Amino acid sequence: MAFLSPASSKIIKSLGVVFGDIGTSPIYTIGAILLFILPTVDNILGLLSLIVWSLLIVITVQYAWLAMFLGSKGEGGTIVLKGLLASNLKNQHVISLVSMLTIIGVALFIGDGVITTAISILSAVEGIRLIPGFGGIWGGWILFAGICIALVLFVFQKKGTDRVAWAFGPIMLVWFLSLALTGIISIVSAPQVLLALSPSYAVGFIMQNGIGSLIVLSAVLLCVTGGEALYADMGHLGKEPIVKGWYCIFPALVLSYLGQGAYVLNNPEAHSILFSMVQGQAAILYVPFLLLSICATVIASQAMISGMFSIMYQGMMIRIIPKMKIDFTSPELRSQIYIDAVNWMLLAAVLVVMLEFKTSENLASAYGLAVAGTMTISAIMMTMIFALRRDLLKAGISSVLIIVDSIFLFSAFLKIPHGAYWSFIIAAVPLIIIVTYILGQDKLHRMLKPDSLEEFLPVFSEKYAELPKVHGTALFFTADKNHISPYIAQVMFKNEILYEENILVSVRITDYPFGIHTRHDRDLAPGLHAFMITGGYMEIIDIIGLLRKEGIEEKIIFYGMENIVSDKFFWKLYGLLKKITPAFVHFYELPPEKIHGVITRVVM
Repeated sequence: MAFLSPASSKIIKSLGVVFGDIGTSPIYTIGAILLFILPTVDNILGLLSLIVWSLLIVITVQYAWLAMFLGSKGEGGTIVLKGLLASNLKNQHVISLVSMLTIIGVALFIGDGVITTAISILSAVEGIRLIPGFGGIWGGWILFAGICIALVLFVFQKKGTDRVAWAFGPIMLVWFLSLALTGIISIVSAPQVLLALSPSYAVGFIMQNGIGSLIVLSAVLLCVTGGEALYADMGHLGKEPIVKGWYCIFPALVLSYLGQGAYVLNNPEAHSILFSMVQGQAAILYVPFLLLSICATVIASQAMISGMFSIMYQGMMIRIIPKMKIDFTSPELRSQIYIDAVNWMLLAAVLVVMLEFKTSENLASAYGLAVAGTMTISAIMMTMIFALRRDLLKAGISSVLIIVDSIFLFSAFLKIPHGAYWSFIIAAVPLIIIVTYILGQDKLHRMLKPDSLEEFLPVFSEKYAELPKVHGTALFFTADKNHISPYIAQVMFKNEILYEENILVSVRITDYPFGIHTRHDRDLAPGLHAFMITGGYMEIIDIIGLLRKEGIEEKIIFYGMENIVSDKFFWKLYGLLKKITPAFVHFYELPPEKIHGVITRVVM
């Protein structure tokens, strides 16, 4: 893409990074809707109008317009919304409500990602059935092919996607052009589908079908999956390329959906609508199109996996998720990270979902609940922010979006008997982990009762004056220099281990994504310093590098560890989380030969 301008190159890159999920929805959306309605002219025009206006209202208005106003240094997502709200709210109960919405949003995003990956891969692989001679292929082989693709995709994550990411945008560009072209060809055979651009057909469909239209809306919801990615991935490329990218692919998606509607009008018995339509137009190009669709779904899944790595990293930084080992797979892009534990848990969840539902048609009946939940939470938080900023116009529009998203959410609840409860099951796992970790950390901090700096300093000065000192500099990690972790007093006063220079190191993560600041307080007491690091939750903080810049060469690094003992299941689970997650010093990759952990037994 060297021949393109930087702006055009970023737009094309956004097609691969941001729009994969929503861009592959045309593979299965129309087919899922037709499970609930007969392919009459009125029904087809009604469902097409619902799709077009759902894309316009939910994606264009909620995400590509309103959400893009709400960023912090170019970063977006549910956690960013929480940060924007927390910095403006005073009422502790409201702050707690916002925190709970954020936690639920993160859990739903993970649940959404698992089902998205499964349905995207299965829906593309099922196109094999339309290759001449493969029509009677056993469903087990289709499922096996999907599982193999998923295995390769997740195994490949450890290698990093930086080397091949340059090809994602161009592949998705060809995909969207193919959708637009095949859609236009099909529209020519039934141009009356263009009438669906009028919202009157969507309104008429809802009025005519009443409460029954909610069942159709639960399937229409599939066309807006991936909307949250437009906002959550804003930090990767910036607002402008994503917005311009959406305005380029929106017509392509509309043309594809209208074209599929036209094909159904002429072929009411058709299945796998998009693939059948393409085969009918140019059978010789069907296999290349099928391979292109598989590539597109892999790219969509890759984008979702990368997005979940980013969300988990943000969660670790703001201390709602236990810290896990992170590998940075690109020397240039800090957004390219790999979390081993998350990768294999996601793979296990995707495989379970594939084996449980077996086909994309079954999955479509269960898909959408997590999507609608995430959309609704985002709309609620956006409305609160606009209201606090006294931007009444945007607050009014986003409050209307709460109603729209809530209708989609209510319609998705109708899918619970058909398997949508899996969204709850999948989301419940991270939700339980997050809640257990937050409550456990809160109880632990109350039980450990850190010493205040005012109480600590006189004792330190007395001990420092009378005890022999070890040559060199020791680092002691503590959450806050004004609240000294109990293990520090144990090392210095009970074990009488004092170094010539003792430095209290604290790392504070802010509600903003970027920015790193340090402060070195040398005047606490003779032999006692404080080194404070403040960083954004998207920053990769090089603690050792920052210490070296300040001229600090440590001889030893002390940190506190807690051994949780309890006979209560909830606190046992918290204790297990503490054991299996790496310690603070390992998370920040401090030199292992200098680390000395001090274990405190805590009975909860």
